[in-house]
Amino acid sequence: MGTEGPPPPAASRGRQGCLLVPARTKTTIALLYDEESENAYDIRLKLTKEVLTIQKQDVVCVGGSHQGRNRRTVTLRRQPVGGLGLSIKGGSEHNVPVVISKIFEDQADGVLLCRPGWSAVVHLLRNAGDEVTITVEYLREAPAFLKLPLGSPGPSSDHSSGASSPLFDSGLHLNGNSSTTAPSSPSSPIAKDPRYEKRWLDTLSVPLSMARISRYKAGTEKLRWNAFEVLALDGVSSGILRFYTAQDGTDWLRAVSANIRELTLQNMKMANKCCSPSDQVVHMGWVNEKLQGADSSQTFRPKFLALKGPSFYVFSTPPVSTFDWVRAERTYHLCEVLFKVHKFWLTEDCWLQANLYLGLQDFDFEDQRPYCFSIVAGHGKSHVFNVELGSELAMWEKSFQRATFMEVQRTGSRTYMCSWQGEMLCFTVDFALGFTCFESKTKNVLWRFKFSQLKGSSDDGKTRVKLLFQNLDTKQIETKELEFQDLRAVLHCIHSFIAAKVASVDPGFMDSQSLARKYMYSS
Repeated sequence: MGTEGPPPPAASRGRQGCLLVPARTKTTIALLYDEESENAYDIRLKLTKEVLTIQKQDVVCVGGSHQGRNRRTVTLRRQPVGGLGLSIKGGSEHNVPVVISKIFEDQADGVLLCRPGWSAVVHLLRNAGDEVTITVEYLREAPAFLKLPLGSPGPSSDHSSGASSPLFDSGLHLNGNSSTTAPSSPSSPIAKDPRYEKRWLDTLSVPLSMARISRYKAGTEKLRWNAFEVLALDGVSSGILRFYTAQDGTDWLRAVSANIRELTLQNMKMANKCCSPSDQVVHMGWVNEKLQGADSSQTFRPKFLALKGPSFYVFSTPPVSTFDWVRAERTYHLCEVLFKVHKFWLTEDCWLQANLYLGLQDFDFEDQRPYCFSIVAGHGKSHVFNVELGSELAMWEKSFQRATFMEVQRTGSRTYMCSWQGEMLCFTVDFALGFTCFESKTKNVLWRFKFSQLKGSSDDGKTRVKLLFQNLDTKQIETKELEFQDLRAVLHCIHSFIAAKVASVDPGFMDSQSLARKYMYSS
């Protein structure tokens, strides 16, 4: 990412988050699901490094030509009983000609000499009056697509509804009389008849750069265990992609997420070329933020987060230019916020199996979503976020620790105004020296302790905090009581500096965050 500095602290002990797989290309047969109609039909997904392509099966002309030598004009007379006596298939909707598939008295198949849609031809023939004249072209044998079975519509589709498809008979094959004004068709036409094949054709491409994935039904906490939706930065949606097994859905969720992550890394590298070494992007990506209050129809909404330089950013849409960074909804100093992982830490496989075999989705959890973390800021402000994969949660935790560690080393110290025994003082947290309290006017140092001397703390949840230090000479505990305007910001800053100090002394220590939290929030 173009950043320099010490390696990040290791991830917390005992957490087995799956790493995102490298970007790759893959294909599979899946279903495109319509939640309103509850219908689904077969599609093919093609994943590349930059695009997710949705393909639908269609019948196309792959060879042959019409020479115009075997045309004839046919006049059909509609009968009171029996109608026109023909049936048609095909149409421009499927990129095939309109073909007369059935004719009374077993006359040869033919193709209409135009490229209208199937429904348009049906409408014309049904409303053309008692006598209809059409121009057709003789085909030596029925086109191959008339013999091809249709693509299977998927488990939830109504197979009986296929009668209305352009590749099914039109329903006009009723008995009737016909007369021709042209010679009968030759038995051996010179023209080479067209050939048709059933193929997968691209119908939608979803760019993956800055795209997001959602497994949850909009406005609810209902998780689609074997389905998800991919939404591009420009608003293009893949629709609900449903897989035949939950494991297939998980595999594809990981693969698409990995490709999105790879493109995000490329965007970060590009952004960092324009930034100073102290203002590099460490991590960014989509999450879902839990809304405050119960009145909203949606419990979570998408947000884009970024760790850049000294700050943690919350956006409604991703920053795509240098100027976009100033339009963040919220910006917090990294040293003054607390990162917390919520509840469960299970791999995707474990979480999947738990829901399949133990029915955990029916349990009454405070947060229905398994992969949640929170950011607690000053003045009691907090945000709760959810991600789709355990590997993403692990990445956010690791990146947050790394970004905070780098910022602590860059700044070295932070100073806050406070009061003690009615006197205005300055309280400094210093990466090298520890804690120092001095008079704001005279700069006279009142007391100083190392990080290792802090043995605990307690606070009133508002403005006052008691810091418990051990005197190195007497081994006695000394209590220092201070009052701050923004107590939480100060406590979070102390937590960040302690965690960074522990990590710098022992990079292999796996739980520096928990150790710091032990001293800062023991009350």
